[in-house]
Amino acid sequence: MRELIALAATGLGSALVLAVIRAMSSRRPGRHTAEFLAELPEPKPQPTTVDPWAKPWPTQTPEHVRALYAPLRGEDVALTRPYCRMEDTMDLGVIRERRTAAVLATLGVDYAYGYAGDHFETLAALTTAGVTA
Repeated sequence: MRELIALAATGLGSALVLAVIRAMSSRRPGRHTAEFLAELPEPKPQPTTVDPWAKPWPTQTPEHVRALYAPLRGEDVALTRPYCRMEDTMDLGVIRERRTAAVLATLGVDYAYGYAGDHFETLAALTTAGVTA
């Protein structure tokens, strides 16, 4: 029985060594190597489909759309594009005052701020007139 176990262990060991040697000698190239990519078949061309959106638009592209995709050159354009004027869209002074008040409130400082058209002016006018909410 001992001889059979020794013979089986020797046979399995040699079979394992032969399998490793065979695997190392017949190794395929990796997936991202030039050899592997050269072995791949050529891709088949995709069939063309009839797409109504594939045709060019019959009218000319408007100037404001072309301006979106035009490269910015310092000699030709202003610092900001005309459709992106911040002073027309937002009042940054109000936002700055609110942020300053919020930061100071987290530090425990009471910061009285005001701006033109705020609701504090309306509340002050109502209290001076004697109206209570």
